[in-house]
Amino acid sequence: MNHAFPRNFKSEYLKAEKGAGIYIFDADGKEYIDGCSGALVSNLGHCVDEVIEAVNQQYKKLEFGHPSRWSFPIVEEAAAAVAEIAPKGLDTVWFVSGGSEAVESALKLARQYFYDRDGIYTSKSLTIGRWNSFHGNTLGTMAVGGAMSRRRIFSPLFKESPKIEATYCYRCPFGLKQESCNTRCAYRLEEEIRRVGPQYISSFIAEPIVGSTVGALVPPDEYWPIVRDICTKYDVLLIADEVMTGCGRTGKGFAVDNWNVVPDIIATAKGLAAGYVPTGGMIASTSIVDTIRNTSGGFMHGHTYNSNPIAAAAVVAVMRYMKEHKVIENVARNGEYLISGVRKIAAENPIIGDVRGKGFMCGVEIVKDKDTKAPFEKGVGAAGVATKECINAGLIIYPSGGMIDGVEGDNFLLAPPLVTTKEEIDLILERLSKGMSAASKKLLK
Repeated sequence: MNHAFPRNFKSEYLKAEKGAGIYIFDADGKEYIDGCSGALVSNLGHCVDEVIEAVNQQYKKLEFGHPSRWSFPIVEEAAAAVAEIAPKGLDTVWFVSGGSEAVESALKLARQYFYDRDGIYTSKSLTIGRWNSFHGNTLGTMAVGGAMSRRRIFSPLFKESPKIEATYCYRCPFGLKQESCNTRCAYRLEEEIRRVGPQYISSFIAEPIVGSTVGALVPPDEYWPIVRDICTKYDVLLIADEVMTGCGRTGKGFAVDNWNVVPDIIATAKGLAAGYVPTGGMIASTSIVDTIRNTSGGFMHGHTYNSNPIAAAAVVAVMRYMKEHKVIENVARNGEYLISGVRKIAAENPIIGDVRGKGFMCGVEIVKDKDTKAPFEKGVGAAGVATKECINAGLIIYPSGGMIDGVEGDNFLLAPPLVTTKEEIDLILERLSKGMSAASKKLLK
């Protein structure tokens, strides 16, 4: 009997024995390329000596002290390292244990900012989210998220938040063409703010590039600058959920840097400590921090493992490794090579309808008919078939679905560790081609 609670009782799990670089080995010694970095977590690959040693050294110094009583030099060092790659003006970091906590913290910070700035009677408390988004599995984060398959059964437990459409250009929710749409999806934010009333809206939250729910949706270049201007116009804080896209994943420190946009708050996690210790963080602007410092004097929020010294040691080591080995530059240099290689595979494969992404974050949408974009029926489990065939080929991908109408649609992410070389990308593409060829034959038989 298994005593660990499985995530899915119906799934068959590979038995992971060890890892090295971009590979994970099962109990029989078979190697698999970790083509999704776990879940866009293992940015440096597996078992990097420098990170392991740094964490071990911190264990020998101090493993824990409660942040309500103690500050730690290693935490200050970690915060400075994160601020160094963050957009200018975002230089205060609140460390937590993961992505859901980071987003939840951001939502609460936005509310407290207006409470402290405007007084007890402020009505600015609502956060606008987007459909086809995922921000976490706590009740607060599910309320602002829009991934129906993950939130449907829990919706009676939380207070719903207003939402707008995501930047799903392959299946534009407005039936428009990108070259002539005038970035309709961005201006939906202004419409929603006006509809609800800006006096009630504290923040807007979105992933700069939509992650697992749809598969690396890259918005039009005009989208984020327009959204930034709208938020400023209506006195709404802009929260960028960079849990997946942060820490170099798109070839920039944070994905918003691709559009030279500075949000008010960034929530990040996953690659922050690259999987070596569960870690997340919220990065806030100077103006927000100063407002709270000069009024209530402190953020009315916290978890036991805030600012954990062990996690901080991992963050420092990961950030140092990325800087010394020019990891972000590697992504910027080879990201297009990866995505263009997947597009070449798609041109020859009958079930790959769309390939999108940036850096080492590539989304693949699976369809039954490329001309009509018709999806496979939900019961077929097309993403699951693709995943299994890629595993057989020695490649791990990250599947998802339900993005078309909350029920139908299949996609997966290909997102290898940020240290992946061009030669290793060639091997990834070879295995992806083999896996997707086998998947197409099974699905279209």
